[in-house]
Amino acid sequence: MNLRELFLSFNREDFYSKVNLHIHSNFSDGKEDFDKLVEQAKKLNMKYIAITDHNCVLGHKQTKYKNDEILIKGVEFDCFYKMSLLHILGYGIDVENEKINALCAKNEKEQKDDIVRLFKSRHPKKVIDAIHSAGGLAVLAHPCCCNVINLDNFVSKLKNLGLDGIETYYPYDRFRGIVKFSSRKEPYILAQKYDLIQTGGSDEHGSLI
Repeated sequence: MNLRELFLSFNREDFYSKVNLHIHSNFSDGKEDFDKLVEQAKKLNMKYIAITDHNCVLGHKQTKYKNDEILIKGVEFDCFYKMSLLHILGYGIDVENEKINALCAKNEKEQKDDIVRLFKSRHPKKVIDAIHSAGGLAVLAHPCCCNVINLDNFVSKLKNLGLDGIETYYPYDRFRGIVKFSSRKEPYILAQKYDLIQTGGSDEHGSLI
């Protein structure tokens, strides 16, 4: 089963129990050690996780669990498009890919500092193309947080740039309820309208346990 088929096999219940595709370690702005997150996921009997550090794949390069089936390789890139900040998740990527590494942070501040990350934002077309070059899938993270008047039009344009999926299962009440610009129902509708893969995760920045 390829990654697209795997993601399409997940359902709503999976994303609330056995699958978490949006986690941060201390390689970016998370607090927990990369390998400890994998170990915690195993203790919780999870099926799959993706650690998606900001602009960084160092954890996936250095982990002792790089060949473990539970761990899907991932990254989250800061982007700027149509006057809006957005985050694009890359899944199933070759972390040694030249284009991916060219887009990655050049220092720790570009991985952890919000202000530095803001000014180092990338164009989504370049990010999507790099993710595809690395054999991965490009997914729009927490779409309701994109500060756009018309999310439908925004997603349509990203789809034209090659976007593969949209994060529909996301805990807005926990982390981003204050800066939510669209109804949480809209990403589900847009996923169907534009034939986008649906993904989800907790956006965890601490421990899984």
